[in-house]
Amino acid sequence: MGAHEDGTVPQAWKAFTVEAAPTPGVAVVRLTGPGRGNMMGLDFWAELPAVFAALDADETVRAVVLTGAGAQFSVGLDVAEVLGPWLGKLGPGAPAQAAQRSELLGLVRMLQDAVTSVARCRKPVIAAVSGWCIGGGVDLISAADVRLASADARFSIREARLAIVADVGSLQRLRGIIGEGQLRELALTGKDIPAARAAKIGLVNDVLPDQEALMAAALAMAGEMAANSPLAVAGTKAVLNEGREEDIGRGLRHVALWNSAFLHSEDLLEAVAALGERRPAVFHGK
Repeated sequence: MGAHEDGTVPQAWKAFTVEAAPTPGVAVVRLTGPGRGNMMGLDFWAELPAVFAALDADETVRAVVLTGAGAQFSVGLDVAEVLGPWLGKLGPGAPAQAAQRSELLGLVRMLQDAVTSVARCRKPVIAAVSGWCIGGGVDLISAADVRLASADARFSIREARLAIVADVGSLQRLRGIIGEGQLRELALTGKDIPAARAAKIGLVNDVLPDQEALMAAALAMAGEMAANSPLAVAGTKAVLNEGREEDIGRGLRHVALWNSAFLHSEDLLEAVAALGERRPAVFHGK
């Protein structure tokens, strides 16, 4: 995926832009939506593994900066587009057919594999987060090697507030990043935390004053990585991933089975309705 003379990479994506940075050997991947706040719709999930497979295969790329277009990193999963069809298939009065739930299992595994493509990429990935990073956004940055944030960044593992068990990697990967107690607090409350708290618990390595300073720091760090032996960098990442990714894989398989069985609930329907009506959800555990 060599760059053109103008610095752009010759590939058109619907949910991303990919460009060569001024820093030698560094590519910048930006989430672009479509949709407000770089929401993660079907195009995002289909393209993410292709983007990182291309970067992995490109010998001119030695490090990657992953960020969001505009003021936000990502407001997370486009629930209506990705899960909407399943609410009809498994809605009130619909039979709980094994075939339908097997298809849902396949969908969850596809989402998981998309995020795992970031962790699997042999090139180091630095996530640069501004604004909101919610749900699937946290899943995505948890698969990066390093996370940096601007002072306005806000993070939330919000799935429990939507009657969903987070199933795309944050529950598995963040255990080794922020520790068990911090992960349980964030995942069980669904609370939003600011950049300063994210740095305090180790979710991000550093907080920069604004988005411009954030990108400068991310590109500088990526440049340091890109200047090293690519064989040594890839080997270091492989050694760090050894064992850890096996444990993560087991956890992902477990939660995929869990959600294929239990994702559909009256609480989930209430969460979707509450989102549409812009009101707090009232859950009854059914």
